[in-house]
Amino acid sequence: MTYSKSLFEAKASKKLTFEAIAKELGRGEVAVAAIFYGQAQASHEDIDKLSNLLGVPKEDLEASMGGFPDRGHSGPMPPVEPLIYRLYEVVQNYGYAFKAVMNEKFGDGIMSAIAFSSKVDKEVDSDGVT
Repeated sequence: MTYSKSLFEAKASKKLTFEAIAKELGRGEVAVAAIFYGQAQASHEDIDKLSNLLGVPKEDLEASMGGFPDRGHSGPMPPVEPLIYRLYEVVQNYGYAFKAVMNEKFGDGIMSAIAFSSKVDKEVDSDGVT
């Protein structure tokens, strides 16, 4: 995405986190990161707020972010980046288990990966290991 570089540079220069930007946009931090990577669509309101917060010209963002996101092109398959590979392993190992539980609870159908939300928290086990 042409705008990703501008957004990441502005985020770094202002020393902002995805969490801080998410609070300003009224969105989750993972959703904001997905916008930065071009994996989620930004609303007109998101573009206004990003422009004001990051100091990136609104016209530039509107011109490059106004279309549809290009999902599914985030990298090679299977992933080679270690953390992303671990998430891939979760789907490999538990995908059918999640599907079975969701089918029991919600019936036959598919889950939306577009209208999806997630939250990142740190978990400490009983030995104090994170």
